[in-house]
Amino acid sequence: MNGDDATVALIQLLEEIGIEYMLVGSYSSNYYGIPRSTQDADFVVFMRGDELNELKGKLPDGFVLDPQMSFETVTSTTKTLITVESIAFKIELFDLSGDPFDQSRFSRRVKLNMGGQPVSLPTAEDVIVQKLRWCAGGKREKDYADATDVIATQGSNLDWDYIIGWCEKHGSLNLLEEIRAEIKRLTGG
Repeated sequence: MNGDDATVALIQLLEEIGIEYMLVGSYSSNYYGIPRSTQDADFVVFMRGDELNELKGKLPDGFVLDPQMSFETVTSTTKTLITVESIAFKIELFDLSGDPFDQSRFSRRVKLNMGGQPVSLPTAEDVIVQKLRWCAGGKREKDYADATDVIATQGSNLDWDYIIGWCEKHGSLNLLEEIRAEIKRLTGG
C-alpha cells in the first residue's frame, strides 16, 4: 500500500458512510497543477451525529485513528488524525469551519475522477485562493509553488473575478499579482 492507495481507501469509506467531504491540500493542487510528492492527505469533512465512531469502526487494518482531536491553528478548526502505520502516511480530517470562505468552497466542491476513483475536490479557483491564504499567513514555499502551478496550468479556464474577490478579502491579492506577473514574464504572454 502507498499513500494514494490509503487515500482512495479512505475516500471509499467516506462515500460508503455518507460523510460529506472534500479532498484538499496537495492532492487537490496536484489534480489541477503539477503533481508533487506528499506524505499526507488532507480532507475537509462535515460529520453529523455518530459518523466519526462509524468511521473509526470501519477503518481498514493498519489505519489508526488518534483518539485526541486537536486544534489546527492554520485553519482555526479541529482535526482528527489517522495514521497508516505500514507506510508512515498521515490522513488529516479537518472539520468544516464556519468561515465564509470555507463554507463557500465546500458548497462549490465538484465530483471529479482521480485515477479511476470519483472524488470530491474543491474547484481550481478555491485551491488557488486557499493556497494563497495560507501563504499570506506565513509564505510557505510549497503553498506559493502550488498556487503558481495551478494558475500556470489552468490560466484561461479560471474565474478570475472570483479569485480576485477572495484574495482581496484575505489580503493575498499582492501574492496573486506577483504570481501572475512572474508567469507572464516566463511565458512571454
